Amino acid sequence: MEAKAKTLQDVIRYFGDEQTCIDTVAKMRWPDGPICPACEHKDHYYLKTQRRWKCKECYRQFYVKVGTIFEDSPLALDKWLCAMWLIANCKNGVSSCEVGRDLGITQKSAWFMLHRIRTAMQNGSLMKMGGNGGEVEVDETFIGGKARNMHLDKRERRITGTGGKDKTAVMGILERGGEVRVSVVPNRRKKVLQEAVKQHVAAGTALYTDALLSYDGLAQEYAHKVIDHAEKYVDGRVHTNGLENFWSLLKRGISGTYVSVEPFHLFRYLDEQAYRFNNRKEPMDDSARFYDLLSRVSGKRLTYSELTGGEF
Repeated sequence: MEAKAKTLQDVIRYFGDEQTCIDTVAKMRWPDGPICPACEHKDHYYLKTQRRWKCKECYRQFYVKVGTIFEDSPLALDKWLCAMWLIANCKNGVSSCEVGRDLGITQKSAWFMLHRIRTAMQNGSLMKMGGNGGEVEVDETFIGGKARNMHLDKRERRITGTGGKDKTAVMGILERGGEVRVSVVPNRRKKVLQEAVKQHVAAGTALYTDALLSYDGLAQEYAHKVIDHAEKYVDGRVHTNGLENFWSLLKRGISGTYVSVEPFHLFRYLDEQAYRFNNRKEPMDDSARFYDLLSRVSGKRLTYSELTGGEF
């Protein structure tokens, strides 16, 4: 591939030309040449004035956006690629208000755009973590608004209890030296948490959790050790500090950048933070993250109706 953009300035300058954007996205999607999304044939010719291909088999025209997160978007690809660079490389995320101002689009368009990019950040791996001497941390936290930051009428309506009540439970599984997987869970009960552990962690793995009673019984399948935070936070290799670090990054982004996140959309913000966390070390740098994210855009379309639950 041609010389790669290494900074945001490079992205703005290099992808200012729409044809360059099309060529780059097409090369990432179809390394061996464009394929017709209708009949999957490779014989085609390029309509330069319309910037799209026409299939020689079914005679249909197709654009590089078809079948990607960009599909049906009236926004030019140069704006999309700038937004992808920002969300991939801003440690605490980037708000739709800021993206809207920077790209000269409305906040609503920027919000929709960022959620579509988060769809490309989803992992969806089915491979189990741990095994072969691996170590895995499991922990959970609550995400929700802070009462002291709410207006009195809103606080009385939304805060009806203490602790985790009226907040959303989130579970994290981290393989030391590897990736983190995060998901929204309905509660912290034994059945829910242990099913998630068994789904993602290979049997026999060294498993570290806190003293929550919901984890009792995992020692039958795992080398399960517990750290009681009422007494200490580290006991040799037994701790959950890796996940505590991730929770800190996640909550800093939600509280400081996004301010208010609806539970309905929370899983998308978890995907975003997990993507940056899992791609934070060498050989991944800002440029590598951007091009990796660009390689994930195919087959992950998200419509506005799906995003809003059918509300227009």
